[in-house]
Amino acid sequence: MSGGAQLSVTDHRRSTRHPVDLSIIGEHRRLGDIMLDLINVSTTGFMTRGQTELGRGERVTIRLPHIGRIEAFLVWNDTERAGFQFERIVRADDFVKMIKALQPNPRLRPAS
Repeated sequence: MSGGAQLSVTDHRRSTRHPVDLSIIGEHRRLGDIMLDLINVSTTGFMTRGQTELGRGERVTIRLPHIGRIEAFLVWNDTERAGFQFERIVRADDFVKMIKALQPNPRLRPAS
């Protein structure tokens, strides 16, 4: 078996990240349901806080407001954070709706 996932989405690490504070349940093939604490999100992925038992390339499925179910692959992991890349880029209009739902404070919302 080759090392890691073969991602179809190119690496967009320069995508704008929006800070969030969201605890969600991720679905993992081996571990079942796992808790993830999202600290930022972009149209191409998200970062979590805390240790994870996942290895690079492993995937989880999460559910986000206005996006629905979406699969993500672990790209990097250290002792305190982990970075995931979505299996597809989130449409801009759906992303804006999600950010508005996650950030009820109007000052934190991106300009529309």
